[in-house]
Amino acid sequence: MEPSKVFDLPKLRNRVRVFRDRAAAGRVLAGMLEEYRGSPAVVLGIPAGGMAVAVEIARSLNLGLDLAVVSKITLPWNSEAGYGAVAFDGTVILNEGLLSRLNLSDQEIQRGIKKTEQKVARRVALFREDRPLPDFNRPVILVDDGLASGITLRAAIKALRQAGAGNVILAVPTAHLESIQIILEQVEAIYCPNIRSGRSFAVADAYEEWSDLDEQEVIRLLRDFKAPNE
Repeated sequence: MEPSKVFDLPKLRNRVRVFRDRAAAGRVLAGMLEEYRGSPAVVLGIPAGGMAVAVEIARSLNLGLDLAVVSKITLPWNSEAGYGAVAFDGTVILNEGLLSRLNLSDQEIQRGIKKTEQKVARRVALFREDRPLPDFNRPVILVDDGLASGITLRAAIKALRQAGAGNVILAVPTAHLESIQIILEQVEAIYCPNIRSGRSFAVADAYEEWSDLDEQEVIRLLRDFKAPNE
């Protein structure tokens, strides 16, 4: 791992319940990203949970805000666990290592991909409406509420690269050390105040208050956000 590309807060390493909620986590990240204040950089949140973090970063640093729609391809028997992800441009990434251990037929896998593609297309239409993608010829700060396996963020990063993003900075409040090591080579830098190691890891454990955000909350966050110079 290249230490110069990973920025964390040593006092928060391997600790749990370090943020009150996603908004508080976003403000901590904003403090770490101070060098981007008022710059041309754009903050891209991954809905749903990542938007609550992204809004605070963009607001605190006077940056533009947008979103990158990505969704896990979930297991038929567990909607929380995924074996892949689909991004806003149709990019599909599968966790081949996990799939090799699962007893899923090709038909079941393709059905899961198709269902997720439909979900992503619906969310793109719902959240973006007719707005084009932002200009990616500038730093892109990609934000989620945590990094566990990393499959969702890997799909987002690949889609952003294909859309022309040359400088992708990953900003997540909490992450597993192994996942940071895996995803590090795919981005220019990672900002993560709460890095944890060990066999057991859950994003929710970094927060005192944790609940799922629904689509209407994402729409509200986008609607209420005031872009620079507005």
